[in-house]
Formats: sequence, structure tokens, C-alpha cells
Amino acid sequence: MATGIDGIGKPRGRPFPPGNPGRPKGARNRATLALEATFEGARERLTDTLIARALDGDMTAMRLCLARIAPPPRDVPIALDLDSVRDARETLEASSAVITAMAEGEVTPMEASRAMTVLVKHKTIVECELLERRMTALEEHLKTLDRT
Repeated sequence: MATGIDGIGKPRGRPFPPGNPGRPKGARNRATLALEATFEGARERLTDTLIARALDGDMTAMRLCLARIAPPPRDVPIALDLDSVRDARETLEASSAVITAMAEGEVTPMEASRAMTVLVKHKTIVECELLERRMTALEEHLKTLDRT
């Protein structure tokens, strides 16, 4: 039976006995519950104090307030006109389209970089599928040669 990193402790992989699913989804741990209990009566006062300091010009308080009002944007989808990419030639065409979109200001360099990463990974998958197909064809051909 496997053990923890230090060689002792809980076994890895199945720490719960059969029938015990572990903590329910959405359940919070003790530390979170204790923290919430600590701030229970002071939440409103803390919020009012933070807002008052932000209005008085405290930049840290302003940053905290703004982070709640207008959080930084998460990853947003970008629209690129790319046809399906099935081989290295089409990957070259798609990457050229990404570079053109970046040069024309349609996407940011960061967005273009992410799109290129996806294209490179997709190209690797396409190449693996092609190699698998070729190997299968060669194996079938070798089987026909062995029969003769």
C-alpha cells in the first residue's frame, strides 16, 4: 500500500474507506468558518471604514474597493477567422492569420501568443494522428507481405 510523501501517513490515491465520499461539495473548512465567525459582527464596520479611507485618498483602500467594484477582466474569447487546421501547411496559414491580426491591432500580442500556443499544440496532435495512421498502414502492409 502506498503511503504519503514522507513514507508514513495516509495512503495515496484512496484516503477514504469505501462508502465515505469525503467532504461534500461546497463545504468550507474549519479555518474559513473560524474566520467568518471572527468577522461576523465587524463586517459592516470594516466595510464602512474601508470606504471612508478610500474616499479620504488612501490608495490601498481605493485599490481594495475598486477590486470589488470592477475586478480585473478574466480571459476573454477572441475572434479569429481561422479555418480548420488539419496539417502543417494549414497551421502555417493559421499562424500567418494570427500574426496579421496582431499586426493590424485586431488582437493583442498576448492574445496572439496564446492563439499561437494553441495552434502549436493542435499541430502536434494532428501530426501524432498522421503518424498513427501511417504506422497502421505500414503494419497492415507488413501483414500482407508476411502472408505471401
